[in-house]
Amino acid sequence: MRLRCLIVDDEPLAHDIILRYMEDVPFMENCGQCYRAMEVPDFLNGQAIDLIFLDVRMPKLNGLDFLRTLQQRPLVIITSAYEEHALESFDLDVCDYLLKPFRFDRFLKAANRALSDYTLRQQATTIALAAAPPQVTTAVPERIYIKSDKKQILLDPEDIYYLESLGNYVKVWDEQRFLLTPRTLSSFESQLPADTFIRTHKSYILNKKFVRYIEGNIISLKNGKQLPLGKNYKHVVKQLLNGQGT
Repeated sequence: MRLRCLIVDDEPLAHDIILRYMEDVPFMENCGQCYRAMEVPDFLNGQAIDLIFLDVRMPKLNGLDFLRTLQQRPLVIITSAYEEHALESFDLDVCDYLLKPFRFDRFLKAANRALSDYTLRQQATTIALAAAPPQVTTAVPERIYIKSDKKQILLDPEDIYYLESLGNYVKVWDEQRFLLTPRTLSSFESQLPADTFIRTHKSYILNKKFVRYIEGNIISLKNGKQLPLGKNYKHVVKQLLNGQGT
């Protein structure tokens, strides 16, 4: 289990500290950074986030006022240099309140508390789904939004050939062209249909239906593109062959 995290703070040094601490917490993954609360809604529209590290005093819109605008909130850990916001923060059901400057041991305690809260949320969701009456629905492929070139673009996953990681960006390829979006490859894994898309390399996720053949460590697609098969992903060959539909 990994918590997908977003850092929201107007101080670059605060980002650096949290990123450094996060590297030593195995169940945390950095999925993005914002320097203004106003940037966060667009970011959340583009990908799912489990936990936000949120500063309070930021330009134009402070963290707590921003938090009140969210209808569906991820878990939140407040990171502030001012202790007077603590009571108001806990009234908004935050996981923890880290008073700057904080040490790693205090950060780890907050991280473990967030993981515990996340687990409880997941269990409650599972129980609620199990208790809900069955519904008859028509299966419709869920489309996804990505942000590219200042636009929110709606894509049908069935049209995506593969995704290629470029650090904090991802190229989303159709047959011949790509859209560049400021996201991580891992953020797409939970959003794309698991029966169609499979990770074949640390830098690639591909659509199984477009696989033409596999030769050694090379995967050839129906549009002529060739992708590497990572040495730690050899076990996916059988899944690829079963998923070609040929």
